[in-house]
Amino acid sequence: MSERARVTELTYYPVKGCAGITVPEARITPDGLPHDRAYVIVDEAGELRWQWGDPGLALITPHSVGHRGDLTLRAPDRDDLRVAGKEEAQEVMDLPGQPYGAVDQGEAAAAWVTGVLGRPSRLLRVRKTPGGTAANHSRLHVVSRASLDRLNGHLTERGVAPLPVNRFRPNIVVDGWDTPHTEDTAARLSVGSTELALTEPTVRCAITMVDQETGRRAGPEPLRTLADYRKAQDGIVFGAYFTVVREGKVTVGDGVEVVEAVDV
Repeated sequence: MSERARVTELTYYPVKGCAGITVPEARITPDGLPHDRAYVIVDEAGELRWQWGDPGLALITPHSVGHRGDLTLRAPDRDDLRVAGKEEAQEVMDLPGQPYGAVDQGEAAAAWVTGVLGRPSRLLRVRKTPGGTAANHSRLHVVSRASLDRLNGHLTERGVAPLPVNRFRPNIVVDGWDTPHTEDTAARLSVGSTELALTEPTVRCAITMVDQETGRRAGPEPLRTLADYRKAQDGIVFGAYFTVVREGKVTVGDGVEVVEAVDV
């Protein structure tokens, strides 16, 4: 593998489905990036809102996250929302179909997200429950620039403009691998002072067809083109999920080494 591989972007997403915060460095714990998917937005039934159903989520931009998880959100034509990040409540809500609980952040936050999305919604802070996991399932999403370059090459052949990496909402972007989709076959990665273990390739959904800058559905790409050469048994795959097996610090510019490849 190329020794030139480096971390070029490091991003966490404080609110699941909303815009991310790109940072120059971060401490990686067994739970992944601090505050990643620490909050979720749900509908009246407690079901998660997601970008294909509510593409306006992409326009909700976290501005800052404090040490205790307090949060400031911004959206076009809205005053900022400041959330204290309540963790304690008499009852931790169980969300339908989700392996974690959450604490409602109150009426002011609910009114703000409802106003942005135009449909009744509530902002919840995720809480781990016994036997449960956080909203990111304690994993990191890795995408390589080589994989994106291959996709964009195919798009160019079709007369379609290249897509930015934020369509895939990665936590870590790696540049310098000679072979596209190296992330699929890297059983173990050394990244900075951390070590990551491959969980599974990332099965892509319609969210990749939402323009992250405008908050609008912009299909059929990239799924149409990816279906030509990235269709697996479980669906269309692009990028890969990793768990943290050795915690540590990651800084943009750190080297990325494939410690162990998948045995095929």
